[in-house]
Amino acid sequence: MKIFSSLTNRIFFASAALTVLAIAVAVYRVNVAVTAQAEKELERGLHEAATLLEENRTTLFGHLAKEARLVADLPVLKAALDTKDPPTVQPIVDRYQQLIGADLFAVTDSTGRLLGQSGRLRVAADDPAMREAIQQTIKGKLVVSLWPHAIGVAQVVSVPSFIQSELLGTLNVGFGLDKEAAARFKALTNSEIAFAVGNRIQASTLPGRFNDTLARLVETTDVQSITLDNIDYVAVSRALPLGLTTEGTVATLLSQTTAPTAIILRSKTERLGFLYGVHRELGGTALLAVLAATLVSYAIARTVTRPLGAITATMREMAATGDLTRRIQLPGRDQWQDEDAQLLATTFNTMTDSIARFQRDASQRERLSSLGRLSTVVAHEIRNPLMIIKTALHALKRPNANEETVRTAVADIDGEVERLNRIVSGVLDFARPIKVDLAPPDLNALCQDAVRAIGTDGTAVRVAVDLDRLLPIVVTDAERLRQVLVNVLTNARHAVAARQEPPAGDAITIKTLQISAERVAIEVRDRGVGIAAEDLPKVFDPYFTTRRTGTGLGLAISRNIIEGLGGTLAVSSRQGQGTDVRIELGVSRAPLVCPTHLSSSSMTKQRS
Repeated sequence: MKIFSSLTNRIFFASAALTVLAIAVAVYRVNVAVTAQAEKELERGLHEAATLLEENRTTLFGHLAKEARLVADLPVLKAALDTKDPPTVQPIVDRYQQLIGADLFAVTDSTGRLLGQSGRLRVAADDPAMREAIQQTIKGKLVVSLWPHAIGVAQVVSVPSFIQSELLGTLNVGFGLDKEAAARFKALTNSEIAFAVGNRIQASTLPGRFNDTLARLVETTDVQSITLDNIDYVAVSRALPLGLTTEGTVATLLSQTTAPTAIILRSKTERLGFLYGVHRELGGTALLAVLAATLVSYAIARTVTRPLGAITATMREMAATGDLTRRIQLPGRDQWQDEDAQLLATTFNTMTDSIARFQRDASQRERLSSLGRLSTVVAHEIRNPLMIIKTALHALKRPNANEETVRTAVADIDGEVERLNRIVSGVLDFARPIKVDLAPPDLNALCQDAVRAIGTDGTAVRVAVDLDRLLPIVVTDAERLRQVLVNVLTNARHAVAARQEPPAGDAITIKTLQISAERVAIEVRDRGVGIAAEDLPKVFDPYFTTRRTGTGLGLAISRNIIEGLGGTLAVSSRQGQGTDVRIELGVSRAPLVCPTHLSSSSMTKQRS
């Protein structure tokens, strides 16, 4: 994948992935540990609630059974029972029911006839469970049984009342297992409570629509998980044994009596709800940690790749401009620089210094050779005018030369002398050392002045101007630079005019821009006929031109001027599409004044 082809991306993704993985594992382990601990605490609390309910119910029922024995032996109750008169018995029943706080308080005579009852639970006189329990109690037994009623069941202890050996009647004291009792135990245990007898739910603090689901928990002894209305619960069931012993007397259980079961439930959703907040906090913290780690990873990657970026950017500029002497300036502080990148930059700068020395030495060695080649070119350019002059002189020597022949010969001699003068002037301009007058001109104003200068010849070629108003100060020779710009813009105008059809829009564009902290550039782009690929390496050669009326010295002199100002001039072109000329100058740096004859070596390098 291309995304991993960059060293920056590989370092960044590797560091970020390791960080995310470490944070994800840590968050996952913390979440698992916290959740497991919370679930254990929930189950422990559920067992404690079940134990508390069981112990509280056993203590309460045992207390009622003991008080029932005491009340059955009271002379007041015995005297009332002996009367067998319900109006006489009822006030005594009401008083003692309030004293012991029983849910059910009933008194019968020795035949089982109901003489009075009190409490929030009432039973019918012909209730089979009551009749069976009383029949066993009349026989002198302590009986524990379950009596059904309208809103649940009651766990009842039945105690006989004797005077000496004569049975006066029975006292029946009960504890209800209904919604009211479930509500009391809910407040005691902070849990949902349900009472079941057999597989039927008798009372519950939860809505009645859940009874069938709760009934399935009766036979289980382990902690179970159930869902009621999208709320998760954990539940445990505990059997509530009926048997008890009071003062050494074992209570009798009826054969058909089934011990009740209490089901204790706690909301897992509610009790573990705080974990959602914990998970959110952990997730938020993990996200912040990932973001911070991502930034740190990116910063670490940048410390390695930013110097490499500076190195590659310098190499691209060298390839674009042809300036092989550029040095690399690594960004950032030295203490944060990567040692390998510094070593690479130092080695690269050493190489460019060696190239600069080699170029200077090569230019010295090439001077004589370049002068020889230049002499050959100049001699070739001079020979043609001399041949024409010689021919004209032969015409003048003829004895029969008429006036028209003389005028023609004189005109030819005059034109060729003018041509020789231009050749000599061009050679002098090309060969003499460049003398510069340094000043900090306004490059934008200079470009606009050059545009106005080429527009005075009446041509309709449009030049678009794109100027950077924030250009830094550049120390250069304004007149020399203007000469170069006029020359380049004139070449661009001729290239556009050579097209068979004028291009749509702006045919020529001149642009100023800052390309780095130390360099600015002036770009001239035209949409003219362009330069053939085989001719492009020769554009800086003296006397090379593709125009019939051209001298072939314009670009050669222009490059000598720009190099004398300490800058570079580069040309790129595609035939039929146009040409780009890029001039680069240093910011606030004194230019290097070099003799023009070094340009011949530049010509040689351009050919190579």
